[in-house]
This record gives sequence, structure tokens and C-alpha cells, in this order.
Amino acid sequence: MQDPQIPDLFKSANSREFLTRERCHITELFNVPEAPDASLARARVEPGVTTELHALSVHERYIIEQGTGLMDLAEAEDFMVGPGDVIDIVPGRAQRITNTGAGDLIFLCLCTPRFEPECYQPLEESP
Repeated sequence: MQDPQIPDLFKSANSREFLTRERCHITELFNVPEAPDASLARARVEPGVTTELHALSVHERYIIEQGTGLMDLAEAEDFMVGPGDVIDIVPGRAQRITNTGAGDLIFLCLCTPRFEPECYQPLEESP
């Protein structure tokens, strides 16, 4: 049964893409306090860029839509990713991705529970 406090329809906040300290561009597709169980964003990494080494306190899944990349997860050998791949990243695991292609690397970021800024832990010195 639907919780009466959570609406059946959420209106998009018409989110615009923004550049993060992580060195990637993010568009928040769905991230509202009224639905704390999950959030969804689209990330775009420019060619040759490696995102900041970081960890999240929430479970995250990268769903690769376009481009190719080299995924770096702590305590694992780096591996190549491409369209259709899903990378499962448990809370607290250090991560970063490098765009190895000639075009943008684009992927969805599904977080459970929802991502909030305090979930982000940078593991590099700020530039």
C-alpha cells in the first residue's frame, strides 16, 4: 500500500547539469526528500578526465550509457567498462573512473538510499 505521505507523481525540478569537485558534470534526475529510498543522477565525464578518488556512505550503481572508461575500485584490479555495464559500489568503497574514449563517458548513478552532499567523502587533496 502506498504511504499517504509520499506522492505518486514527482515533478522534475528541471535540474541543469553542473560541474562538481569530482571533475564530472552531474544532472540530478530524481533526488527528493519525500522519497528517501533512492536517487538517480546522470554523470558526464569528458575525454581523458579521471574523476576524484572518493567514497560514498550510500550504495551506488553506475549504469554505463555511452562511452568507455577504466573503473578503479579499491582492493580490485582496474577494469574496462562500456555501454550496458553496471558497476555495483558498496558504501565506503573508494572509487574513481577515467574516460578512455574520444567522446563523453555518460552513466547513470543510482544511489540507495538517496544521495545527499554529506554522503560524499573526498579521498584526494582539494586542488
